[in-house]
Amino acid sequence: MGEKYIIGIDEGSQSAKITIFDTKGNIVCEDKEPLRPYSLPKPGYVEHPEDDWWDAICAASKKCMGKFQGNTADIVGIGLCTIRCCRAYLKEDGSLAQPALSWMDIRVSQPYVHENPDVRWICASSGYITNRLTGEFKDTIANYEYGWPVDVDSWKWSDDPESYKATGMPRKMLFELVMPGDILGHVTKEAALRTGLPEGVPVVATSNDKAVEGLGTGCMGDTTACLSLGTYTTAMMEGKENLQGTSYAWPKFSCVSHKYLYDSNGIRRGMWTISWFREVLGESYVKMAKERGMSAEELLSQEAEEVPVGSDGLMTVLDWLAPVDARYKKGIMIGFDGRHTRGHIYRSLLEAVAMTMKKHVDDMQKEVGVTLEKMIVTGGGSNSDLFMQILADVFQMPTVRNEVNGAAGLGSAICAAVAAGIYAGFDEAVAGMVRIKDTFTPDPENIRLYQKMLPIYLGITEHTDEVLKKTYEIFE
Repeated sequence: MGEKYIIGIDEGSQSAKITIFDTKGNIVCEDKEPLRPYSLPKPGYVEHPEDDWWDAICAASKKCMGKFQGNTADIVGIGLCTIRCCRAYLKEDGSLAQPALSWMDIRVSQPYVHENPDVRWICASSGYITNRLTGEFKDTIANYEYGWPVDVDSWKWSDDPESYKATGMPRKMLFELVMPGDILGHVTKEAALRTGLPEGVPVVATSNDKAVEGLGTGCMGDTTACLSLGTYTTAMMEGKENLQGTSYAWPKFSCVSHKYLYDSNGIRRGMWTISWFREVLGESYVKMAKERGMSAEELLSQEAEEVPVGSDGLMTVLDWLAPVDARYKKGIMIGFDGRHTRGHIYRSLLEAVAMTMKKHVDDMQKEVGVTLEKMIVTGGGSNSDLFMQILADVFQMPTVRNEVNGAAGLGSAICAAVAAGIYAGFDEAVAGMVRIKDTFTPDPENIRLYQKMLPIYLGITEHTDEVLKKTYEIFE
């Protein structure tokens, strides 16, 4: 029997990525398509314009399939992973009744109000893309948590009528739920024409995007966590039960049925802030980097490598997107003097991500009652040796990155590989498809400096919140 192939779909907050893997987890070919800028019709509203989710997947899929040199008949499954905590309102036929809501939109944390008569279905982003790919009104249970009438213990829609009243969502407006690893449907002829994906290939349910990412990193066991450097930056670790009444370790559905993943608190617009800084520097900086044979991020990293640990006292608070319950919060950079350059600013941003997540991970460890020994880092930021070393030094533990950085795509492929019977189970699939590339060891001298900085850094907002509350009254 010849080589078989699996496709991983990973649609995040900034792009749709399509990757074709072989059964050993090696990338055969890949491509992506950026999502368009969000529509911001009013404060707190963050929408995806027109049919952006589907359009980006179609474009990325066509480009990826155009590179594929194998036999499409040997593609045995497609794992589907999309952004969590989003909401789509659909017409009877499954098309969008209105713009889809980003996870950053305040309405996803509020009960649904039936004001648009065209709305027949309410679903997560994964449900919408499932329907576009397969024509089925099905979705993975594991992408439905907060704001949905779900029974997290039984992994199904709730049996309590009050939960439907609380969320404003009648049961008849919700999709049929399946478990992660189950087949959602098969690629339709229409979807095949739009995407270039082979008609009839099974589309496999995964979980929420962070859980899929965790699976794709091989994050297993009590002493290993995964740091996901995404638009929403968070850390995860394997969990054994649906914890109740927690403040720092949030149980989420895993990719493995009836198992959980513990999610730390995180940073809203975490790595997005890095993209923001690049955009602030403008096209001239991008051009200068290109002339030197680099990306803008690579040139910034090179400049930041010349900056001392601690950025000569420049510290950044990453509140570029305020939480719903504290709308006055804003991003802060404090400690400028004449020494500081854009390299300092860039390093300060990286150190801010590391120190903020250090606090969140420490809180999660204490609440769960474990001591972590290793941190797997995933996301585009893990390509930076500088950032990986900063994380090792701040977390005071080895940090590793894998051969395949697109962990959500690989996690999707693992789900599809198990569904196709290539592997007997998830443990076997992870062992066969996930491999470590590099390990970064903490530097004792750097650890000492960050230990001095951390309590000062974490106390900044105690002094700045009152100022921001006053300016919020003016600039809301």
